[in-house]
Parts: sequence; structure tokens; C-alpha cells
Amino acid sequence: MKKQILILSLLSLFGLSACEDYLGKKTDLDFIDIPPDNSIRDIAYVPILPILDDFSKPVDVCAGFDELIYIVDEGSEEVIAMDESGRILGKKSIPGARSVAQDRRFDLLVVGTKDSLYSSSNGDTLLTFSCIYRLRMNPGDYNIGNASIVNTIVHPFYYTQSNPIRRTVDFVRLNKIGVIGNSQDPSRNNQYYVTRQYVRNPDPDPNNPEVSSGPLGPNDAVLYFNNLDQLISPISVQTSSGFFNDFFEQPVGITTLTQPPQFSATTSSDFLFTSLESDNALKVQYIEFVEGEFGAEYQPRILASGDTSQADGFINSPNKFRAPQDITLAGDGTQFIFVVDSETDSLYQFSFTGFEGVRPPAAAGIDRYVKASFGGTGSDLMQFRDPMAVAYFNQIVYVADAGNGRIMRYKLTLDFD
Repeated sequence: MKKQILILSLLSLFGLSACEDYLGKKTDLDFIDIPPDNSIRDIAYVPILPILDDFSKPVDVCAGFDELIYIVDEGSEEVIAMDESGRILGKKSIPGARSVAQDRRFDLLVVGTKDSLYSSSNGDTLLTFSCIYRLRMNPGDYNIGNASIVNTIVHPFYYTQSNPIRRTVDFVRLNKIGVIGNSQDPSRNNQYYVTRQYVRNPDPDPNNPEVSSGPLGPNDAVLYFNNLDQLISPISVQTSSGFFNDFFEQPVGITTLTQPPQFSATTSSDFLFTSLESDNALKVQYIEFVEGEFGAEYQPRILASGDTSQADGFINSPNKFRAPQDITLAGDGTQFIFVVDSETDSLYQFSFTGFEGVRPPAAAGIDRYVKASFGGTGSDLMQFRDPMAVAYFNQIVYVADAGNGRIMRYKLTLDFD
């Protein structure tokens, strides 16, 4: 027995001696003297598969406070609810549906149309009015197909004694809705803004002249509603050049600082909007609600522009956009601003201060924003045809790619584990 132990001991010593060089190399710490590689991967948004293409013409997408994603399919005139995995949970038919928003009561506000028969001495005329439908889920039932229409807010919101409904309102279009969530003032909570465009009648009636201005329309405007669906007033804006009742030109997209997940702890009533006016050099602007000694007013806030030491692009660069159809704000700590442009077929991403791109990690040694915007005309994963809307939730960007009949999803590469 002692002989066997001696042999095993000698073999162990021999084995350790034979491995000495190998173990020495394995524990060599000379690599510490080599500077670490702080280079970063490309910063970009990458597509998430599968593509969600069970749509005809998706023209709006909204991230709800109930953590569902809502899509408006103009082709089928439906509002569609899906979960984060892309699974469709239900559908609701709405006449002329073109946009959707959700307030913090989980009610859906859907811009659509309503037909009305107008009788006059010349006979009956069928008019189609732009309107807002308020959809409410039934208690305990969150299937959107069973939601009830509890209110219909029909444009026009104004009348005259001589003609209760002017034919011009047939050519006024409500576009998109931005909900206000003021946690400190319940009276302002769940109020909302609506963008409105006046679409001139291509075949005017000489016996019923058009009216393109006035206190309530049908001019271009951003309308302000209370949480009872009552129109308060169009928004007027104070600028350095004076006070303007007609500040907004062909407004379409709008977003507030109230975004899921419940980032509406903000007390702000600020909003950002997009304009399709071709002569407007600044087609995306930030409008700030300011309460001062002499009352409250709305003012433009100038975001970043021209500081090339910080970034290559800026949200307030003149003629940055051609046809910005929609805008949204990330409701998390990033506060990214996203814009989709249907003419350049592109998705643009900015910081809250207006710099285009993403700030790299500190270890990268780069101080400037790195551009992450992308697009181009086509049907590839990073291309679009007439993108009409954008939404953001849980680090995922959703784009309503209307021309390709699909909803695209993207995630920032730096967000991956």
C-alpha cells in the first residue's frame, strides 16, 4: 500500500512539472499593459422579425397606456389592437378611420368621418364630416371589438344663422391627436390637441361661397379640447414677431410630453407638431405652454440647429423635412424624438434638445451624436413607401409603412444585452 502511494505521489509531481510551462502562460498578466479596446459597434436601429404585414394600408400606429399597440388600417377602415409580440387581439370598424390616440383613462380617440344628410331648398345633400369617435372598453372586457362608441365629436364646431352648415366643412380634415396628462391639475388631465387642415374645395359652389378663416374655422389650426370633448379654442401663438391666430400651416402630426409608460407625471402642456406646408422651412416645431405674470400663452421653442461640434443633423435645420407625416416622443428616460417623412421615405431620430442621432456610451470616447436615422424608397427591411406614422414603446420603434402595407419594428443596437 505504501508503495502504491509513493508511485501516485511521484506521478503527481511529474504531471505538475510537465504542465509548468502551460500553467505559467495561462496565468501571465502581461495583457494588462495592453490598452483596452473601447471601439463601439455601429449605432443603428435594426429590424425585428417577423414583419407585421396583415394590413391593407396602415396609416397610424399608437402605443397605449394599457401597453397595447393600436393601428389604424385606412384600407379596411378598422382600428386594430395587438400586443407587443405582434399578435392581433381584436378589431373595430370605424367609418373613415385615419388616426388613433389613447388617453390615460384608456379611452381611444379615433379620427374618422360621419355622413349627414343636409336638407335645403335645393334638395337633400349628403355631406361627409370629419369627426372624433370616443371608444370605451366595456368593464372587464378589453377586446376592442366590443368597445362602445360613447361620443362622436363632429366638425363643424361652429354655425351661422343664415346657414347652419356651410358646405366648406366638407373639406376640413382632422388629422391627429395629442393627449395632455397633467398630474398636478386634474382639470387639464386628459385634455387633448387636434390638428386640422383646411382642404380647399376643387369645385366650389358659387351660390355658397367658401369661408377660409374665422374664429373657429375652417382654417388650418391646432384645436384644444377639454376632457369632456368640448372645444375650448384654436391655439394662438406668441412669437418674437407678434401674436398669431393663424400660426399653423397644414399641421398633421402632433405629440405631447404625455407618453407611456405613464411618463405623464410631467405637468407640461407643451407639444411638437409637423407641417406639410411646402413653403415652410421649419416643418417640425416645438410649442411651449408658458404661464407668466400676465397670463398663459403658447410660444415656439427653438431646438438645436447648426452646432456641428455636437452633431451632423438638427431637427430645426431649415428644409430638413419634405413631408413629415407624424412625430412622437419616447416616454422613457431617453426622450428621443422620432419623425417619419413620406416624401423621403425615412425615419428620423433626434434627442429631446434637437440633435440628430444618439449619444454614444462614455467608454467610446466620442462626444458627438451618432446619426441613427435611416430609410429610402423600397420594400427592404430598412426602407419604406409612404411611412405615415411612428410610435415608441418599451425600446421599440413602430413605423406604419402604408405603401408596403406593413408595420415595421426596430430596436436600437445599443439597447441589446
